[in-house]
Amino acid sequence: MLSKKERDLIVFLFFITIGALIAMPVAGYYHFTKPAPDFGGSLIEGLVGTPQRINPLLVQNNDAEKDLTGLVYSGLLRYNGQGKIENGLAESYEISEDGLIYIFKLRNNLLWHDRQPLTADDVIFSVITAQNSDYGSTQRIVWQGVEVSKADDRTIIFKLKNKYAQFLSNATMGIIPKHIWEKIKPSSFDLSDFNIKPVGSGPYKFSKVRRDTAGNIKSFELAAFEKYYAGKPYISKIIFKFYQSENDMITAYNNNEIEGLGFISPQNLNSFRFLGQLKILKLRLPRYFAVFFNQNRSKQLSDKNVRLAINYATNKNGLVDKILNGYGTAVDSPMLFGIINPSGQIAKQEFGIELANKTLEDANWSYPASSSDNHRIREKVLPPPKNKKNQPGEPLKLEIKLTTSDWPELIAVGNEIKRQWETVGVAVNLEVLPLPELQRVIKERNYDALLFGEVLALDPDPFSFWHSSQKRDPGLNLALYDNKDADKLLEDARQTLVYSARLAKYDEFQKIVANEIPAVFLYSPDYLYAQPVKIKGNNNKLISMPSGRFDTVNKWYIETKRVTR
Repeated sequence: MLSKKERDLIVFLFFITIGALIAMPVAGYYHFTKPAPDFGGSLIEGLVGTPQRINPLLVQNNDAEKDLTGLVYSGLLRYNGQGKIENGLAESYEISEDGLIYIFKLRNNLLWHDRQPLTADDVIFSVITAQNSDYGSTQRIVWQGVEVSKADDRTIIFKLKNKYAQFLSNATMGIIPKHIWEKIKPSSFDLSDFNIKPVGSGPYKFSKVRRDTAGNIKSFELAAFEKYYAGKPYISKIIFKFYQSENDMITAYNNNEIEGLGFISPQNLNSFRFLGQLKILKLRLPRYFAVFFNQNRSKQLSDKNVRLAINYATNKNGLVDKILNGYGTAVDSPMLFGIINPSGQIAKQEFGIELANKTLEDANWSYPASSSDNHRIREKVLPPPKNKKNQPGEPLKLEIKLTTSDWPELIAVGNEIKRQWETVGVAVNLEVLPLPELQRVIKERNYDALLFGEVLALDPDPFSFWHSSQKRDPGLNLALYDNKDADKLLEDARQTLVYSARLAKYDEFQKIVANEIPAVFLYSPDYLYAQPVKIKGNNNKLISMPSGRFDTVNKWYIETKRVTR
């Protein structure tokens, strides 16, 4: 009875009706629900270096060890990825009015990865072990002079001999299980198998380790800990693979062996085949690089005018742009702005070649008449010794040996600084050393000028870097800086609990340093973390150290589910 046209119209309307009936509940479902994190998925990340001891009391200056230790172990307190300390194993803490007593209250029902209870006894055991020189803990220095006891199984009391404003950062140290480690003698502490198959209380627990035929660790697998105090992490497992160099790690990524890279240099950002599968996270770290002057070894650098002129001749922003591809910030002080922010202004030595030349000329550092345009080195005629007053003084050439490590970034920075300083008549002999040899040179303070970095804390205490008592190893005063007024400010600041008052002291300290010029402060580089785009929920911005990129790892997720709005 119907024409073909009418039949086609009816069929068309029929399918429209069916589509609408299907679409309405689907649309309603999406309207009244939203995506939320779900459990599952894995992350495979590449790291440079090989872990030897996954133990918070033994961890060395090894990023691979620190990464794994931070994931396996928990401290009383932790950082939140935004530079702030928050509760960890402790649910609360109190500080006495005199600043000498800290009382921590543990959370209820804390468990180790082997499901044994975690109590105040574990905390006390960890601190006492760290303090005992027989165990060789790298944490010993920060716990010296601290008495630890318990009021009950959940309450720990720390008593300090002297006030220490940054003590809370000590409480981020990972706690180790007494029921495992008390059975191990000090002589075997760093040899125990538990350093490679650790038992902690952190968000991830040991699952498996793979070695090559020579016994070297090639990969390490961690599984989410169901009873983690902050909730089971969403990502089921994290696998780390270890490489000898950054180039090896990049090659592994390009061969699809790994999904992310623990760190990437700015110079290598264009080395990836699948850059679209990565997101480069720019994280802030409390560290800076500088050229530290050893005035005790170099007559040239003992002249403040030379130090001032060198500062004028150093194009810090140029270093950031040329070497770091813009991933960093020029700095002028040992107190990093954005990490700790003293309110005062310091006298900055802005980049200026003409000013550098004038400063040297006014201080009688001149070019000898015989020098050629291609090899011009300034020199200064020194006064003759007292017993040879009638003889002419000896000329002192403006030559400086600049020592640094064989890390490619620092080699590039060293060569650029050499080029910059030589434009104003300073001859630079760049000495590049492998890290073990450089560590010996630093220990002996056997350098004229040292291009090196210093890592602070998020609540920094510059005492060990600038106090005169720290001029010799194991102190870290690389400029051998000695100023009584600065010493007093550093001593007072670390005992000043009121943050604003502490900042005022650091403000005065940085002004003294800026005036005396014991170093050229260069830049604070960004930490570039190459993470696969599939990872969601990572909002870290400011971290205490490279392993801090995992500060909020329990909130990261890959899988999603729909939940009611």
